[in-house]
Amino acid sequence: MRRSGRKKRHWVRWILLALLAIILVLGGVGGVVVYRIYHVTETSFNRMHDTNGQKTSTALAQGKPFSVLILGVDTGADGRIDKGNSDTLMVATVNPQTHKTVLHSIPRDTLAEMVGDKKRNMQKLNAAYNLGGAKMAKATISKLLGIHIDYYLTMNMGGLEKMVDAVGGVTVHSDLTFTFNSITIKKGTHHLNGKQALSYARMRYDDPKGDYGRQLRQQAVIRAVTKKLASTQGLSRYQKLLKALEPNVRTDVAFKALVRHGLKYRQNASHISSQQLQGADAWINGSSYQIATTAALTQTSNALRKELALPAKQIDNEETRLNALNVTFDGHNSQLYNTFGLDTVYYTDNTY
Repeated sequence: MRRSGRKKRHWVRWILLALLAIILVLGGVGGVVVYRIYHVTETSFNRMHDTNGQKTSTALAQGKPFSVLILGVDTGADGRIDKGNSDTLMVATVNPQTHKTVLHSIPRDTLAEMVGDKKRNMQKLNAAYNLGGAKMAKATISKLLGIHIDYYLTMNMGGLEKMVDAVGGVTVHSDLTFTFNSITIKKGTHHLNGKQALSYARMRYDDPKGDYGRQLRQQAVIRAVTKKLASTQGLSRYQKLLKALEPNVRTDVAFKALVRHGLKYRQNASHISSQQLQGADAWINGSSYQIATTAALTQTSNALRKELALPAKQIDNEETRLNALNVTFDGHNSQLYNTFGLDTVYYTDNTY
């Protein structure tokens, strides 16, 4: 019951942080809104700004394609967002030349090397933020996917219902009829309030696609809220939305850079699509992981690199080397997977 309860909380955060990335980072909506309510936005944004001691990317200022790591963090009830497992992971790529924004969902249980840890080890991807904050999360996902991560955004639990209600609700399409947390969502297109949107985003076990189906619903709500915010009505609700998000967000995107250069990306808000890194079930020392095949990693990496205007390359990291050593691993059937002593299970109770 404890593990189930924790899992129910994990996915509350994804909508908040992903939406803020769309609103404040992707520029299409953010650039317009920032100019209209500059001072209110600057005050809120400065409270959310945190470089985490790292050098800030200049991609936004230069009008180049850039990437944003979006993290929903599990911090419990203490309200901190500098620690905790990141149980929502997305990489958004934004290209001002093609006017395309692509959201790439990465399974939280994907095996990955913890880049920057004091000892060399493999762990579930969602542990990187807990071990080393945004710096380690960015470095770990950068190595896993073979791209540079320009910016990050983290979001703590809380405020989902207020956020969705602040924009007047969202319209989404459900491929399933299901009941979750005493709320029934029927198959078809519906306008959801905050409480309903929470249930729509959290349900996992009644979806035949499991966590991958839940990722698709998460991405659908991101697009729905972005569309709402692009309207005149959406702009009028922006101040209320900021108030709901301010205590729970940290990002290294500088407000002044967004104001000065965000309009270069204004058309990206109208061209948002979604992708997923697909993994396969595997067992490592009694814990369930997602293992991405070398082919899947290479495909995702080159898709990301294309969106960032980078040449294709072959992925070469600790996971691809382990894949080569696990000669029976085919990416289709659940099986035992050997890390040859490189894995360290830090969070056995809450990373299943």
